[in-house]
Amino acid sequence: MVTALEERLLAIAGAVPDPELPVLTLSELGVVRAVHVQDTGTVEVDLTPTYTGCPAIEAMTTDIEHALHAEGVHEVTVRRVLTPAWSTDDITEEGRRKLREFGIAPPRAGAASGPVTVTLGPTRGLGADTPVPCPLCGSPDTELLSRFSSTACKALRRCRECREPFDHFKEL
Repeated sequence: MVTALEERLLAIAGAVPDPELPVLTLSELGVVRAVHVQDTGTVEVDLTPTYTGCPAIEAMTTDIEHALHAEGVHEVTVRRVLTPAWSTDDITEEGRRKLREFGIAPPRAGAASGPVTVTLGPTRGLGADTPVPCPLCGSPDTELLSRFSSTACKALRRCRECREPFDHFKEL
């Protein structure tokens, strides 16, 4: 059972901006999973990285600790929780809206659950059934320029209609 204090602290930890995509909060990104207040007063925060080795996890941990210390919590432990693994389905609708407004195509919804077949893809063009619409003009006629962009979790795409390049938050 989640207490009112845990809900309040979860909201504070979840309101911390993502260090790589400051347009999103950690809650909108879906990486802050829970807050537990122990009998000793220690607060434990469950944080799930977007992928193994995410370089932003240390900054997220520090920012959560600072936010909770500012609310009077003396001892904070941020635990990395790997199960269940984070997926782009954990990004909220508000987060997807903010990504679009920021010029980043959000990940497509509806990823399959269960085992995932991994195949090698083409170096250009997505090759998937669902197009990645341009966040600027909405055209589905886009192409993949690079599987990696400014961060490992984004790909660089270009719209063939308006000719503008844009980031695409990759589906996991």
